[in-house]
Amino acid sequence: MPASDIESAPDFKAETLESDARASHIPRARIPIFLTVILTILLAANWFVLATWNHFWRRPGTDAWAFILPALTITFIASMFLGWRYSGLWLRIMYRVSATWLGVLNFAFFAAGAAWIVSWAGSLLSFIEPKLIAVSFAGTAALVGLYGLVNGSWLRVTRVTVNLLNLPAAWDGRRAALVTDMHLGNVRGAGFTRRVVARLQELKPDAVFISGDMFDGVKADFGALVEPWKRLSTPAGIYFVCGNHEEFDDRTKFVEAVMGAGIRVLNGEKVEIDGLQIVGIHDGETNDPRLFKALLQRADLDRSCATILLAHRPSNLAIPAEEGISLQLSGHTHGGQIWPWHWLAARVHGRFNHGLNRFDRMQVLTSYGAGTWGVPMRVCTKSEIVLIRFEKGTI
Repeated sequence: MPASDIESAPDFKAETLESDARASHIPRARIPIFLTVILTILLAANWFVLATWNHFWRRPGTDAWAFILPALTITFIASMFLGWRYSGLWLRIMYRVSATWLGVLNFAFFAAGAAWIVSWAGSLLSFIEPKLIAVSFAGTAALVGLYGLVNGSWLRVTRVTVNLLNLPAAWDGRRAALVTDMHLGNVRGAGFTRRVVARLQELKPDAVFISGDMFDGVKADFGALVEPWKRLSTPAGIYFVCGNHEEFDDRTKFVEAVMGAGIRVLNGEKVEIDGLQIVGIHDGETNDPRLFKALLQRADLDRSCATILLAHRPSNLAIPAEEGISLQLSGHTHGGQIWPWHWLAARVHGRFNHGLNRFDRMQVLTSYGAGTWGVPMRVCTKSEIVLIRFEKGTI
């Protein structure tokens, strides 16, 4: 929706919800290209790992793993796309098993590369047994994968103190929880939601902010996935904005499920709680700079009061900074989720990849997220709920 039409719309948030969601779909013409490129890369990685194993193990003949492991890789791609249209126990099992293999493949690929380097060094010293190299690289990949599974399912609490200029006296010393990227769907279901809610009940925050990707985007019983949220009561409320995974399809069904769980959805609007301004803008709108800016201006923010913005990605930061936002709460990055992609994520997102950082006068808090996407593992990152303590600041 053009920025010029926003002011003339009698009820922007109600009328544009569905049209903006349709505009955010992944172009279908790009799906075959995406599928071909990703599948080619993954199958090449499988070939490299298997070829490395066979070289160092020196086992003659055709190994059944030469068929099983590529089949698991193809199964991941197939179950990912089928999940957009279908749901069921077998599909979830297929996805979880193949996604787990994909994580192990990541570590096995780099371990295989290290095996060739060790072999080259060993050939100069003539003391390293080839089979030992094979067992070492395969065992290392398996152990790191196992650690990643355990670490990815271990939900921790990260405590952060945020000093805000013009913070209302009523909020000085109060706490809020940031929950992002739960990715409910084929890997994590209502049981994970119950774990998150139970932890929040222990923490007793005054408010809960959910900055998108509550859902993974696959077909599911969305109402059942978020039903445990009904059991959580906070003095200042629970607030939600959509992430990119809620916008793979018409986001209306996700929004309705969240609202049905008693969570307030901020559709490009501002609410005021004890003098603190909270504004939330969905991911699709924040990706359009003109629309992002127009929505913030439409919110009619009082620059003499502290304002918190819920926005899924830590991007286009100059826009909220110019509009007087005090603190942006985001997720999306996962911190790269697993080694070595945490380095790439840090390159892409810079200092806003994780943690509390400053952009001009605005602060940006980015969470790793509570869940995982795709590979159900975390290595060099953690699954977290961020508990924020607000204090009155001077700058």
